[in-house]
Amino acid sequence: MNENINEIYSKYLGKSVFVKIDRTLNSKHPKHAFVYALNYGFIPDTVAPDGEEIDAYILGIDEPIEEFTGKCIALIHRLNDDDDKLIVVPENMAFSDEEIKKLTKFQEQFFQAVIVR
Repeated sequence: MNENINEIYSKYLGKSVFVKIDRTLNSKHPKHAFVYALNYGFIPDTVAPDGEEIDAYILGIDEPIEEFTGKCIALIHRLNDDDDKLIVVPENMAFSDEEIKKLTKFQEQFFQAVIVR
């Protein structure tokens, strides 16, 4: 893992973060043939290793939302792509690594990744 990744881990893991949702629950990906099984967005005013804002999956919210503030409990670190994803949940909610993998499989199935806590 490079220093940029380590900075992301230490800055967000275990902390409260604000996420702007740009792909709501059940919306279709604009280029690929899959539907978002979760609300998905980004942390405004950040830069990830891929040059875009840091992305985030929102777990534990079962309706489409436009923004969310919650706790970052993990990070999906992609081994074959420069586009890691934060896992953000409501305060006091927890998900196992297996639950995270199952809930994000709709998109993460195309990548090799590890979950970092």
